[in-house]
Amino acid sequence: MRVVDLDRDAIKQGLADGSMLVIDVREPHEYENGHIPGAVMHPLSTFDPTAVAALIEADGRRPVFSCGSGVRSVHALDAMQATGLDLNEHYKGGYRDWSAAGEAIE
Repeated sequence: MRVVDLDRDAIKQGLADGSMLVIDVREPHEYENGHIPGAVMHPLSTFDPTAVAALIEADGRRPVFSCGSGVRSVHALDAMQATGLDLNEHYKGGYRDWSAAGEAIE
């Protein structure tokens, strides 16, 4: 499995220039308590690679997976790669890094 770790600056840049789609794989209660602005929720517990692939195709932006700390996002990447899609980027620090740095949340 190939994984590319992105840091907070890379996420901020991708969101600022509109090129990045952040896919948050945390659970609904975690997402509702705060998430990276613009992130879309697809919980790992009910993760459907086919639905996520359709979202990515329809959206057109560069998909980056995110979770609480960078563990579940790697599992999501593994599930996507198992379907044959060449997706490999995730936010290594996840939401914990984002919120601890005082970044804006929704």
